[in-house]
Amino acid sequence: MKIQGKMFLWLSVFVLAVAILYGVWSKEPAGTTALFLAFGLCIMVGYYLAFTAKRVDAMAQDDTEADVADEAGEVGFFAPHSWQPLSLAIGGALAFLGVAVGWWLVYFSFPLLLIGLFGWVFEYYRGENQNQ
Repeated sequence: MKIQGKMFLWLSVFVLAVAILYGVWSKEPAGTTALFLAFGLCIMVGYYLAFTAKRVDAMAQDDTEADVADEAGEVGFFAPHSWQPLSLAIGGALAFLGVAVGWWLVYFSFPLLLIGLFGWVFEYYRGENQNQ
């Protein structure tokens, strides 16, 4: 984590230089403000990573002699195939389309969103994936 903190802190120095240079040359407030905000975000992330790196043990990425496999471990649990994300995606697309077309479309998207959400949450309580 130490190297990521240093990378973000150096990136913040670069973004600050670009923000000052852009602000002086362009005199455009929106882009200059966005670059100064990006500088602030880089400082916050870099400080957090550098601060956290002092509290945790050295990881494989901090060792220059480490192999890629040194940090390998359990990847995690992945759910089997599910149709619930499709229902959520269609319901979400209809809801956002309702903003452009008309709010009446949200009433048709709401049941799809609920079916997808409840189906995904309770996926392991029924059917072939049910825990015994």
